[in-house]
Amino acid sequence: MKVFIITDLEGPAMVSTFAQTIDHEDQPHIKGEAMLMLTGEVNAAVDGILEAEPNADVMVWDAHGAGGIIAEKFHKKAKLIPRGTPNAIGKLDRSYNALFFVGQHAMAGTPKANLCHTYMSKKIEYYKLNGRLVGEFGARAFLAGTLGVPTIFISGDDKAIAEAKDLVPGIHCAIVKWGTGLESARHLTHEQACDLTRKTAREAILGKDNISPLVINPPYTLEIRVREGIGIDNYIEQGAKKLDDRTVILRADNIQNLPI
Repeated sequence: MKVFIITDLEGPAMVSTFAQTIDHEDQPHIKGEAMLMLTGEVNAAVDGILEAEPNADVMVWDAHGAGGIIAEKFHKKAKLIPRGTPNAIGKLDRSYNALFFVGQHAMAGTPKANLCHTYMSKKIEYYKLNGRLVGEFGARAFLAGTLGVPTIFISGDDKAIAEAKDLVPGIHCAIVKWGTGLESARHLTHEQACDLTRKTAREAILGKDNISPLVINPPYTLEIRVREGIGIDNYIEQGAKKLDDRTVILRADNIQNLPI
């Protein structure tokens, strides 16, 4: 059995502010403490997977742009795709049996969602895939679905979990914090979050056959709207069609050719 895990640094318990997710030259401990929280939750998810399937092959992608995993503390029985790896999402292929999200946040604009954003927090207002609003979870779950890979687990705040359940009703969910604002939340302790993640990951593997891949039919259109003051020239250069000064549409017959 093969499991692919996508991680992010905005979703773990005890991470509430964007300052915790960026590098600080003079105060590296600020982000370092958040990375410790994420690495612990990822390791707990791997533990849960291996409890259910001792011979599972687990691949983890550090998908946080500035890096979220502490390599020295990473699980010894899993494999890591480091942050910044070109086309890392392309490592997810039809050979995998399941997709997990650990440390996930909600899409940009979600009310009271802690650290919600879509890909680039300072640049993107929304993504629409074939007319449907999606965040990072939805876009990548649809991509996995086109490969026949079901998305069966998510951990993060309650708003991210609600977003996931709307797309995948049977998904196994570990709520590790409750958003009360963009940079505020109520949290489980790190130990509680890891215990819940391990238990839920195990249940997800045992119940994997009850969840089907999330499928969206081609052709694909990705509408991207940027925030005020952000240019769209880079999208136009990629072949996007301009709708207005802040909105473009990209079209593709293969979802893997879209920037998701």
